[in-house]
Amino acid sequence: MAQWNLDPAHSSAEFSARHMMITTVRGRMSVLNGTLDFDPANPTAATVDVTLDAASIDSGVSDRDAHLRSPDFLDVASYPTLRFKSTRVEATGDKTARVHGDLTIRNVTKPVVLEVELLGIGGSPFDQSERAGFVASTSINREDWGLTWNVGLEAGGVLVSKEVRINLDVQVIKVTEAVSA
Repeated sequence: MAQWNLDPAHSSAEFSARHMMITTVRGRMSVLNGTLDFDPANPTAATVDVTLDAASIDSGVSDRDAHLRSPDFLDVASYPTLRFKSTRVEATGDKTARVHGDLTIRNVTKPVVLEVELLGIGGSPFDQSERAGFVASTSINREDWGLTWNVGLEAGGVLVSKEVRINLDVQVIKVTEAVSA
C-alpha cells in the first residue's frame, strides 16, 4: 500500500449553505495537510486523514467570515482545525466509492460518508512525481456538531440552513521511498 500526501496547492475544500432559505452562500477552507494510503488495485483497503484550517474560511464577505470564525460557529480560537479520518471504504464502481469516516468540528466527532470518484492517476510533467486526483461530496447537518446559531425570519424559516454541502477536489502525490546505496 503506497502513501500519498495531499497537495494543498491543487486541492480545495468548499461548502455551501442556504441563506434566508432563498439563496446559496458558498465558501472554502484551506487544506493544511492530509495523507492517503491507497493502492488502485485494492481501493477498499485505503485510508485517509485530512486536516483543514478553520481560520482560513472564506465566503467572500469579511463580516460573514468573521462571524463564521466566532464562537457562534467554528470558534477558531478554541478549535483551529477540522479533521476527517476514514474508518472504511466501500467500492461502488470501477472508480467510485463511499468513504466512511469521522468528521471532527469543534471537538465533536460524528460519522459521515463521502461519495468519492477517482478522476485519474498520472505523472507530473514538472517533477516526474506520480499524482492522483479525486472529487468527493457529502451533506451534513451542522447542528450535529453544535453549530446551532440561527435567526428566525419574520416570513418563516431561518437565516442559515441546517444542511451544509461539502465538496472536495483533491490531488495527492505518491511518496517515493529513498533508495539505499
